[in-house]
Amino acid sequence: MQILKDIDAIIFDLDGTLVDSMWIWKQIDIDFLEKRGITLPDELQKEIEGMSFTETAQYFVNRFDLKEPLEAIQDEWNEMAKLFYRQKIDLKEEAKQFIEYADSIHIKMGIGTSNSRELLTEVVMAHDIHKYFSSMRTSCEVEKGKPSPDIFLKVAEDLEVLPERCLVFEDTHAGVMAAKNAGMKVIAVYDELSEPYMSEIRKDADGYIYSFKELFSA
Repeated sequence: MQILKDIDAIIFDLDGTLVDSMWIWKQIDIDFLEKRGITLPDELQKEIEGMSFTETAQYFVNRFDLKEPLEAIQDEWNEMAKLFYRQKIDLKEEAKQFIEYADSIHIKMGIGTSNSRELLTEVVMAHDIHKYFSSMRTSCEVEKGKPSPDIFLKVAEDLEVLPERCLVFEDTHAGVMAAKNAGMKVIAVYDELSEPYMSEIRKDADGYIYSFKELFSA
């Protein structure tokens, strides 16, 4: 594969990139706010794009004047999402085959996600892919979420690979910019929720795919 030339490590985002899960979060936000008598603002998903789980909870507290502790909000989101991640979230097309191929040619791999540690663990265990990743980090473990480069730099540090030798797969513009800000190459992956921002994603990414299947003919 030409895209893996001069690459020592691959870092994957999780939601919308490795797994087809972005759709559940809008519904979770709708249900969460509805319980509190609040209608989901149209622009909310774009405004929280790339934020860590903790940053998103803080945003909700500030934006909607919530009185609940951050931990209680995060716990509620985890519980709402857990069943989805365990039973209803599929890997993106041929994602596992690509991971297995990268492993077969001894490329190191990691995950850098804005999701929670709990849900990250649920989904990689459910699909039996945890064994391929030497580092799995969440944005709550670094100072700033995407588009800051912190999460990807932390994974690269764990993998002991220079940023310029890393290839990132991301679905959002904030994620693409986090990779570029880290000095890494980045391939954008199509996801329906990111489609309205496809032109800016394409402009800033080093490549764009609709499916990991495309990589096997590249």
